[in-house]
Amino acid sequence: MEPLVSILIPAYNAGEWLAATIESALAQSWPRTEVVVVDDGSKDDTLAVARSFEPRGVRVFTQANRGAAATRNRLFELSRGEFIQWLDADDLLSPDKIARQMRAALAAGDRRMLLSCAWGRFLYRAAAAKFAPNPLYEDLTPAEWLLRKLEHDTYLQTACWLVSRELTESAGPWNTALLGDDDGEYFARVLLASRGVQFIAGAKVYYRAAPASLSHVGLSDRKMEAQWRSMELTIGYLRSLDDGPRARAACVTYLQNWLVSFFPCRMDLVAKAQAAAAGLGGVLKLPQPCWKYAWLRPFLGPKGVRRAQVALPAAKHALRRRIDRALWRLAGCPGVPRESSRLGAEAL
Repeated sequence: MEPLVSILIPAYNAGEWLAATIESALAQSWPRTEVVVVDDGSKDDTLAVARSFEPRGVRVFTQANRGAAATRNRLFELSRGEFIQWLDADDLLSPDKIARQMRAALAAGDRRMLLSCAWGRFLYRAAAAKFAPNPLYEDLTPAEWLLRKLEHDTYLQTACWLVSRELTESAGPWNTALLGDDDGEYFARVLLASRGVQFIAGAKVYYRAAPASLSHVGLSDRKMEAQWRSMELTIGYLRSLDDGPRARAACVTYLQNWLVSFFPCRMDLVAKAQAAAAGLGGVLKLPQPCWKYAWLRPFLGPKGVRRAQVALPAAKHALRRRIDRALWRLAGCPGVPRESSRLGAEAL
């Protein structure tokens, strides 16, 4: 009998998208799956939407609001599968995503091997998702994967991974103290517990660029502090595997790329980043606004420019969402393209 795969969906105020997400989970071609949803105290119709799928076998639970990491921990406790598929409540899986990865997992015969895949970003129209080459789209050792992530300022979306239960248990629970980048920190620990990553061409994940992403740091002090803590941990994880010149340089690059998230609003975190870079043999340059925002500095000051750097892209994103939503509705609100798993995926 084929192994059972648990598709675990944490949901908070996701009523607009949850049905499509659950449909993509139920549409998986792998013959043995369970779909589990935990509603994290939503204030909209998320729970009602989830419960409408109970006649189709979806297991639904609810709780007082505890945050994404705590909700994922409860989902794992409720799961029964030999393999774990994390799926955020607004994202989608291609129909054969799990089947492709499971065939590779069974062929490898190694429960400590991580399975990954490609992902594309979309707003409402999944058919318009943009899939781009990524330095992580290869079979990699844990150290090489982390090195490339830090060197290229890139990542894999949470749903890209398929993880055995044994590996999930070895990595430990999600860190409930992190308000942001909890997935980056968590999967770094999964990597440390693994024997490596196998990239599965053809399997695909559709990542919805939602307006209030948990990964967005913005101007929140708590999120900046959580981001810094996650960065400290990630650097430590890489250095536990490789502390050579390339690894140290990758950590400095990582600190430099994220410094803009703290400057100039949290100079205490900037100072910590600079000290960390010095300890790695590097020096950080203070971020300078690009030409689109530099002219505002005499009028708004450095902090005002930072607010503009957050607010203006958010306004542009909101306009793009409205346009894409209108086009999606005109097309009849389609979900994952039927040919998504075959067209264009093999090259990835």
